[in-house]
Amino acid sequence: MTESEKCINELHELGLQNGDVVMVHSSMKALGTKRRPEEIINDIQSALGEEGTLLMPALTYESVTPENPVFDSDRTEPCIGLLPLVFWKMPDVLRSVNPTHSVCARGRLAHTMTAGHIMDDTAVGPHSPFMLLPKFKGKLLFIGDILNSCTFMHGIENIVKPPYLRKTSDTEYTVNGIARTYKGYDDFGWGSEFQRIERILEEPDIRKGKLGEANAYLIDTRALLASALNKMCAEPYAFVTDISAWI
Repeated sequence: MTESEKCINELHELGLQNGDVVMVHSSMKALGTKRRPEEIINDIQSALGEEGTLLMPALTYESVTPENPVFDSDRTEPCIGLLPLVFWKMPDVLRSVNPTHSVCARGRLAHTMTAGHIMDDTAVGPHSPFMLLPKFKGKLLFIGDILNSCTFMHGIENIVKPPYLRKTSDTEYTVNGIARTYKGYDDFGWGSEFQRIERILEEPDIRKGKLGEANAYLIDTRALLASALNKMCAEPYAFVTDISAWI
């Protein structure tokens, strides 16, 4: 069995299926492999088949800031890892338009998932690829023990507006050459604990397995949306920790 066949088999064993819509959060280091990022990406796409859609966050919050408020979807590099950086420049990949929380996508629903993001005035709004995932029975794939990087949870925070999420000054960004104003929110003094989503989900809504040497998690976003909304409404601080004493 080739390395590629092994990877595809592991993805299918985890629960990834032909035709799925899946957003991947990844740690290449956790995979423990010398294979190139392009090979891993192509294996995931192969596991999805021709009808599937692959998405990866292409976040730019480190380089696009109120002090440097310029975003160009063709030139501004993602800042969150090797796989998203490589995926962004692969053939037929589309990128949503948001100054700090864009998403790249390739496959049957790539345009559908990315086109509306420009309508949102927040990072993870209702038209973002993140929050469209439940509508299309989308899944989240985590490669490595990185559940805390679940950007989808910020969309749930935007819906619930927990008390630790404070409104701040709006910011005007230049987005693909056009001035746009985005709402500002801050959770200063609170640290995200999104890995706690593992406590509120059970199989088959969360499936755990291995991908190479990495622990891997596949999550149904419809189940996560329902469970996390209920949890956060009942316990607004369920997914954060007070870190004010450390700041």
